[in-house]
Amino acid sequence: MSTRGRIIEEALRLFAERGYNATSVAEIEAAAGLSPGAGGLYRHFKSKYEVLAAAVADRAARNEISLDVAQTEPIEVRLAAMCRAGLGKMDEERMLAQVFFRDLSQFPDLVAVVTAGLLQPMFDALTEWFACQPEYLDAQVDWAGVGSVLGGSIINYRLIEYTTGEAPGRVATDRFVSAWIRLALGLLPPGVCGDGWVEETVEQPREPGGGADDERDAGDLVEAR
Repeated sequence: MSTRGRIIEEALRLFAERGYNATSVAEIEAAAGLSPGAGGLYRHFKSKYEVLAAAVADRAARNEISLDVAQTEPIEVRLAAMCRAGLGKMDEERMLAQVFFRDLSQFPDLVAVVTAGLLQPMFDALTEWFACQPEYLDAQVDWAGVGSVLGGSIINYRLIEYTTGEAPGRVATDRFVSAWIRLALGLLPPGVCGDGWVEETVEQPREPGGGADDERDAGDLVEAR
């Protein structure tokens, strides 16, 4: 990796861990293998802000979501693949997400870059995907609205997990995916259904704080018998 690339990577990592304002140029230089305080960063960037802008532009350009599932697969399998692809994209851009939601409000121009280059394309991809699935072709649904809700739930799930160290409601990823599929299946037109999969109903014990015990597999999708 080039020196410029190392500076961008290490700066983004430090911004995600400590915050933009709490990270100094000297710390970025040290993390990138340069002599701290010697001005090596300024041979590649004019300022700390320019490093952040370069990192944001680079990540915002990576807006593809890889979805390796055939349309001949059952709808539940395709939905699971889409949901997990969205979660995977959030994991891939975890550092950017942390910086975006903690620090970028002070930089409206960079908010616009992330929104146009990364977030909106993700919502658009989800909207287009639903509209193209054969089971949903006759559904009279506001797919942009659906994409906003289902896509937003994926982003929110990961952001809370990144911020607090716990999944929302202490619901593990598999259970979140199962619930997400259940909601999406509810959009199918009358008379159209999947391949007989239902969500197993298991009584959920409550901890004192009100969260469900994640060690139970209540959210797993199982084939109806």
